[in-house]
Amino acid sequence: MLPPMEFLFSLFGEPCFPRRELVAFTGRAKSGKTFVMSMLMVLCAMAEVLSFRRLTEKKLRVLWYDTEQSDNSTQDILKNRIIPLYQRFIGNDTPFDESMFDIFNVRNVDRDKRRYYLTAAIQYYSPDLVILDGVRDLVGDINDGTVAQELIEDLMKIAQTKECCIVCVLHQNKSGESRDPRGWLGTELLNKAFDVFATEKLMPQRIFKLEQLYTRKYDIEQCLYFSVDENGLPTIVDDSQVIAALQQGQSGEERGSLNDNYVIHHNDGSWEMNVDRLFTDVFQGHETLTGEALRYAVMNLGGIETRGLYNKCLEKAMAKSLMTKTHDNRNRRIYKLNIPTPPKPQQPVQQELWHNGDPF
Repeated sequence: MLPPMEFLFSLFGEPCFPRRELVAFTGRAKSGKTFVMSMLMVLCAMAEVLSFRRLTEKKLRVLWYDTEQSDNSTQDILKNRIIPLYQRFIGNDTPFDESMFDIFNVRNVDRDKRRYYLTAAIQYYSPDLVILDGVRDLVGDINDGTVAQELIEDLMKIAQTKECCIVCVLHQNKSGESRDPRGWLGTELLNKAFDVFATEKLMPQRIFKLEQLYTRKYDIEQCLYFSVDENGLPTIVDDSQVIAALQQGQSGEERGSLNDNYVIHHNDGSWEMNVDRLFTDVFQGHETLTGEALRYAVMNLGGIETRGLYNKCLEKAMAKSLMTKTHDNRNRRIYKLNIPTPPKPQQPVQQELWHNGDPF
C-alpha cells in the first residue's frame, strides 16, 4: 500500500510541492526565479508568504544547493532578501532560525564532484525541501540524453528514499518558441516532474509572474504577480496593475485566428481580448462550468489557439471578479458567472387623471 501524498505547500489553496517528487522551475535570466526560491525558503519557517501557505504544522528543513551564484551573491540573497523577508512577516524582534537552513555554494567545485556532494548533503541533513539552483551545472552537456536520464532518475530515487521534495531550477529555451526548460535535460525533467512552474518579467511595469505550466494532479489556474519594493523584497501587486500588464501583453501577441467579435481594437493599433463579453457569452445556457469545460468553450468561441493567451484572459476575468471559483465533491474547479443584481423596479406612483371641475 502506497503512503498518501504529502504536500509541503499550497498556492491559492491548491496543494503543491509534494514529498518524494521533483518540481521543475524555469524562466529566462532575471525573470524572478531566485525571488520565488527565496519565498519558498522563508515559507519553510513561516505559515504564509504572499499567496503561498505551508501545509505542515512543523517547520521544514531546507537545503539550498547553489551552483550558479557567486559566494558573495549567495550570502547577499541570504542577508538582504531571505532574512529581511522573514523578519517582515514574523517581526524584527524574532531572531532568524539559521538551524533550519543548510546552504552550499558549489559554483567553484569541479562538476564531477557537485553531484556527489549533493547526494551526500541530502543523505546527511535529511531536508524536507531541496532547492537545486541550477540542475544544469550537474552535467557537462544538457543535450546528452543518456546523462540527462541518469541524473533525473538519480534525483527521483533520492527524493523517494529521503522523502523530500527536490526543486530543480533550469533556464528555459532561448528560442522563445517554447517556455519549456532547456535541452534534453529539460525534456527529461518535464517528463518526470510532478509540477512545472515558470517565471516571467512583465515590462515596463517590472511585474514578476509565477505560472504553473504543467501538473500531474492539482491545476493552479491563477498566476502569482508580485513586484519588488524599495527594500528589494517581493510584494503583491494590486489587480489594476495586473490588468494593465495583461492588457499590454495581449496587444504584443500574434492575433492568429481570433474571433474578431471578442477583440477590442485601440487607436494606437494595439488590441486586447474583450473578456467581459467572451466569458458572458460562454456561460449562455450554463449556470456553472468546470475548469476544463470553461477552457474549451472560451478557446473555441474566442478562436484562442494557445493556453498562454487563455490563461491571461482567465486571469483578467478573475481579477475583474467576473466569476466565482469553487470546488465540487470530486475536487474539480467549478466556475460561476457573477451576474450583477439588477436594480429594483420603482414602485408605480398612482396619479389622478381626472380632477373635479374638468369638462369631461
